[in-house]
Amino acid sequence: MQLDSSGLQVLSREECLGLLSTTPIGRIVFTDHALPAVQPVNFHLDGHSIVIRTSTGSKLAAATRRAVVAFEADEFDPELRTGWSVTAVGHARAVTDPDEMDRLAALPLPIWAPGSRDHYIVIDAEQVSGRRIPA
Repeated sequence: MQLDSSGLQVLSREECLGLLSTTPIGRIVFTDHALPAVQPVNFHLDGHSIVIRTSTGSKLAAATRRAVVAFEADEFDPELRTGWSVTAVGHARAVTDPDEMDRLAALPLPIWAPGSRDHYIVIDAEQVSGRRIPA
């Protein structure tokens, strides 16, 4: 087990991806009018890619086209003071291929927010890092 300078456990890429697959909510960090923006989203991990559904005309859909974005998910237990956090950085892309859209539509990625969510954003997790607060 590798620890960072603050005593947190450093997670491997495989451990990070495993943890991402256990939680349905994360935060995407993108640029909106040259300023950083953060938005909570539900997602599904598809291999090494993070899949998000949104509406076609949303600010998120417009801001993430071919952009480098960050994605973060975590889980903490305040009583036990344990938890983990995983961050992924990569290029986001809008899905336009009908066959890929059909495949993504079959993923267990339910719509949480009201309204139509027929636009898919895929983030290829190029850099992944994570930390765990041990029990």
